[in-house]
Amino acid sequence: MSQIKSNKKFKWALDFNQKNRTQATELPSPPGYSQSANASYTEASRDTDSNLLLIKKLWDVALGPLKQVPMNLFIMYMAGNSISIFPIMMVGMLIVRPVKALFATQSTFKMVEGTQATGQKFVYFIGNIVNILLALYKCQSMGLLPTHSSDWLAFEEPQTRVEHIGGGLSLI
Repeated sequence: MSQIKSNKKFKWALDFNQKNRTQATELPSPPGYSQSANASYTEASRDTDSNLLLIKKLWDVALGPLKQVPMNLFIMYMAGNSISIFPIMMVGMLIVRPVKALFATQSTFKMVEGTQATGQKFVYFIGNIVNILLALYKCQSMGLLPTHSSDWLAFEEPQTRVEHIGGGLSLI
């Protein structure tokens, strides 16, 4: 009885048994396949495709630092303005990563020979400079940058506030 059930074929069942190669060559072409389209794809078009892929990859690499700017802005917001270990580490990484990337620019674009990637290298450089400037702004807003003469001269008095305000009202 079990032999009868196993021999029964359903219309959704597939037969994975080995068949002759002559039967495989007699199969019709799939829908939408055209022999003329395959013949027109030559070696020259393969070269242009690889060049286009290389240029696309270079632009992806070049725009990488600019794509990090929104995430860096979010990290800056989450770090706050307090001086503690975690905000200092976050701001430190905001500075260190772009500096390392600037020093590794040649190795980043080593897949290109010659001066083909001048525009991409320039965009990569500008993106990293923008990230460094964001980190320096965060350092300045946290009070870590010496912006007054009293920050580095011992005989200068620290800057005193003339007026303190809170909530739009003068508190003098």
